[in-house]
This record gives sequence, C-alpha cells and structure tokens, in this order.
Amino acid sequence: MIRELIVLGTSSQVPTRHRNHNGYFLRWDDRGLLFDPGEGTQRQMLHAGLRTSGLHHVLITHFHGDHCLGLAGIIQRISLDGVPHPVSVHYPMSGEQFFQRLRHASIFLNRSNLAPQPIEQPGPIVCEPRLTVLAQRLDHAVDTYGYRVQEPDGRRMLPDRLAEAGVFGVDIGRLQRAGELRLGGRLVRLDEVSLPRPGQSMAFVMDTRPCAGADELARGVDLLVCESTYLSTETEEALDRGHMTAEQAGQLAARAGARLLVLTHFSQRYQELEPFLEEARAHHPDVVAVRDGDVIAMPSRSAGRRAP
Repeated sequence: MIRELIVLGTSSQVPTRHRNHNGYFLRWDDRGLLFDPGEGTQRQMLHAGLRTSGLHHVLITHFHGDHCLGLAGIIQRISLDGVPHPVSVHYPMSGEQFFQRLRHASIFLNRSNLAPQPIEQPGPIVCEPRLTVLAQRLDHAVDTYGYRVQEPDGRRMLPDRLAEAGVFGVDIGRLQRAGELRLGGRLVRLDEVSLPRPGQSMAFVMDTRPCAGADELARGVDLLVCESTYLSTETEEALDRGHMTAEQAGQLAARAGARLLVLTHFSQRYQELEPFLEEARAHHPDVVAVRDGDVIAMPSRSAGRRAP
C-alpha cells in the first residue's frame, strides 16, 4: 500500500508561469482524496499519471476560485470516464449555490455517481475502515473548513513476546481481533505481546489566519500541509486578508508537534521559495516548500511521533 501526497498546484489566487492553481491528491492505500481542485487540476492530474477512477473523495475548503474552479472539469471527467463507484464531494454548506453552479457549469452527458456531502458543522465527515476525515472551521474571509485524515490507532506486535507466549500463525490474528486468547490453560492478552501504534495522520490547513481550528487539526500529525501565502514582511496584510505567513506556519507546526510541514499556496509576488523555508525552519526543523509535481511520502510510523 502507498500513502503519499501528490502536489498538483501551489499558487494562490492566480496561476503563474511555474505554478498552477491549488490542487492536492492524497493517495491513501486504495483510496484517493482530492483537495481544493483549482483551475487546471484535470490537466495536472494527467501530468501526474492520476486517473479519476482512483478518486473517491473531493474536499473543498471554501469557494474562492483558486480552490474550486477546477471542480467542474473534474466532475465532467468523472462522468466521461464512467467511474463506477460513488465519489463524494465535501464542502461548506454555505457554498451550496456555488457547488451547484460548478456541477452544472456546462452541457454534458452526466453519468457520474456523485455524492454531495455539504458540511454543516465541525466533526467527522468520512468514516471508513482505514481512515476517518474530520472537518474543522478555520478563520478566513469566507466560510472555510480544514481537514484531518486519520488512520485508526492500532497495535504493533512484538515477535519475541509472541514467541515466548507460544502464539504463532493464525492465532496472532485471532488474538488481535479478540484482544485475548487462551492457549494451553494460559490466557494471553494483546497488551502483553504488543505496543500501541498511533495511526498515521495528515492535516490540510488552507486559507486561514492562525486560529484554534488550525491548532486542533495539526495536533500531532505526521504530515501538515499548510498555506504560507506571505512572508513575515507582509504579516499585517496576511492578517487583513485571512492568510498565514511562512513563519506562522512554522510556529503552528512546532506548537502542534507536527512531524513534517509542507508549505504551499504562495502569492504570485514571490519567485523564490528559499525565504519561506528559512522563516519556517526558524521554528520547525522538518519543512518542505513544494513545487508543482512534487510527491511527498507520508512519514513512516517507525520514525515515531513528535509530542505536541
């Protein structure tokens, strides 16, 4: 199974010669989650070798154009390709009219199995065996939600202790499912032969001022994808427009105990990304400033987790 973030676009507000509108595809085992498909996302998916048949959830943070204008094309491509399974679309309920306009933006033969899921309040919006998605309000100029993808916590089996307890083969699975197993007159409990294993997690924090919702989404995550529209020289402008600086993104990652910080959503006024890295790294050591086409692997579980 593969878990990775495929970056389709990194520009805020308008595309540039080198940056497409926003777009982020999270491959999570056999599930595909597309975040904020801005204009041109369909073409960026082709460049990345992504097919709509691998798409299961589309998540819109808010209805500013750089975060949603590509949705019309994605929906029509889902229909054209005859994707057989349902594709859910999650978005703020207050933007229902904009979702409907994008869904019916032009004439096409609609064969899509689309499942609109407007969000009315924070909380779980996707509950599947291998992942849960939670939505949390952010602080932008319009109604905006951020998202957290969370794997259920599990247990890491310890081979030496299993052998000492005489648990082998199919009995290991039975013990994992039941929590305890009686062997030869002895009761073996799961916590005797395993350790807690926190589930992997990813947070998507886009278009927001620093706020409690961003802190909650980012707390202890393995991968934090965070907007960094401005540098700290424009802190006041960022506040006025409902955005964050690279410095504030670094502070968020440090405060939350996130493991890897991914900076994106750069204003078109900036050509170089090194200043963004410098600002964020002053507060958090593990930072990447992504470019269109980058692929970021989920940090492995074995590396441990930073304490918030």
